[in-house]
This record gives sequence, C-alpha cells and structure tokens, in this order.
Amino acid sequence: MNRKKQERGDFSGISQKFSKSIYDTTKGQLRVEVLKRDLASLLASEPCSVLDVGAGLGQVNQWFQEKGFTVVHSDLSTDMVEEASRRHKAAGLGGQCQYLTASLNDLVNQLPLVQYDIILCHAVLEWLPDTEVAIEQLASLLKPGGRLSLMFYNHHAQLFANAVYGNFDYIERGLKVKKTVRLSPQNPVVPEKVDDYLQDNKLKVRQKTGVRCFHDYLRNLDDQQRFDELLSLEMKYNQTSPYRELGRYQHWLIEKPNFQEE
Repeated sequence: MNRKKQERGDFSGISQKFSKSIYDTTKGQLRVEVLKRDLASLLASEPCSVLDVGAGLGQVNQWFQEKGFTVVHSDLSTDMVEEASRRHKAAGLGGQCQYLTASLNDLVNQLPLVQYDIILCHAVLEWLPDTEVAIEQLASLLKPGGRLSLMFYNHHAQLFANAVYGNFDYIERGLKVKKTVRLSPQNPVVPEKVDDYLQDNKLKVRQKTGVRCFHDYLRNLDDQQRFDELLSLEMKYNQTSPYRELGRYQHWLIEKPNFQEE
C-alpha cells in the first residue's frame, strides 16, 4: 500500500542498518535471549495461528515457524517484509507464513476481522500515537483464550537512564528531543497506563519481565561486552522487583480469558 509520508516506525530503506544497530549488538542479543526464555512455554504449545505485528526481520516469528506454527508476518516497511521473507526462505522456512505490509490499524480494518491464538507485538507501542487505541486493537485481534506477547519501551527506565547520564534538560522537556533520530523511539510508554488499558479490555497479565535491567546503566561501556556475565545477571533478576521495573523494555505475557471475568 502506498503512503505519501513515511510513518514513524517505518524503517523502509534501512533494513540492514536496523539489523546492525538493533540486533548485532549486546543489547539486541540480550533481548533475544530474554525473549527465548519468556516465550518457551508458547513455543512448546500445540502449533496454532500467530500474528507478528511490527515483525521487522522476523527473527522471533521464525522460532514459531520452526515449530510448525502458522504465522502472519506484518510490518509497515516493505523492505523489512521482503528481507524477512528472504531470510526465512534461506532457512528453509516461509511455507506456512503470510507476509503483509500493513500497520496495526490496517490489520484491524480488514474485513472480516481475523483473530489469532498468539499475537507478538514487540517494540511497536512506542512508535504509535495512542497506546490505549493500540491495546484495544490488539485485544480485538486476539482469540478468547489467546495469548499476547507485548514488549514496549519503558518511560520510567528512559527517565532514569537520562538522569544517570546527566541529561537533566532532556528530562525537563518531558523526554522530548530537539531533533528526532529515526531509530530512536520518541514515545516511551508508561507501564501503569498499559496495565490500566489491559484491564479495560479484560486482558490478564500473567508474567512481567524487564529487558536490559542493567546493561544500559553501566558506567564503563566496555562492561557491556561482558555478555555472559550480563546475561546471567539479567536472567537472575529481571522478573524480580525492583530490577524488573528498571528494564529499558518491558516484556509482558498476557492472556485473553475464554469467559468474561467479573
């Protein structure tokens, strides 16, 4: 579909830069390892339908394809979708995957509305103008009894990190930058508001994890390369308060009950 103006979160034309900046780093590797652990129970379940919203290069939904799940890979960027398809085919996958260049809004406006057993929505909310609407849309796409893997950029961690860095003027501006950077999300999400919106839509949080609870606060940046030690520290504490709440991202596993609960 054609868009005259490129939307925030549309990384068309920079898929390789995106991969190098996000995944080929210690912070990206930490994210992958945490997600692998958190999603293990879903990956071990009976194969079913999976929707990946803002799927990027498809690293996470590839794990589901390898287990025989039927996947819909959706992203705003045509480049990302095409590159993901190439990567999946190179891995001998893609036969059970549908590839869509579409926004969350596009998916909800498709008629008839299709619902999914599992929805993956990672690092998407912080690019959208209205978190409440986005969660309503995700809830509408999820089958009763379905599960949502939701990862979002944490407002509190963004504020805390910038206090540690001494960026007091940035905090005073409400975490608003003077000049936007394309790969940097500009709408960090307040976890308490996400909790409220989930409750409004009768969605139940079953597990909360912090992602990068220590990595981004290291005073000596060389210590970020001590990956095995960092990973061990992360896995030990990132589901425990108060360290969980310091995660640069929050990863929540959420369920839509089969029956409305009082």
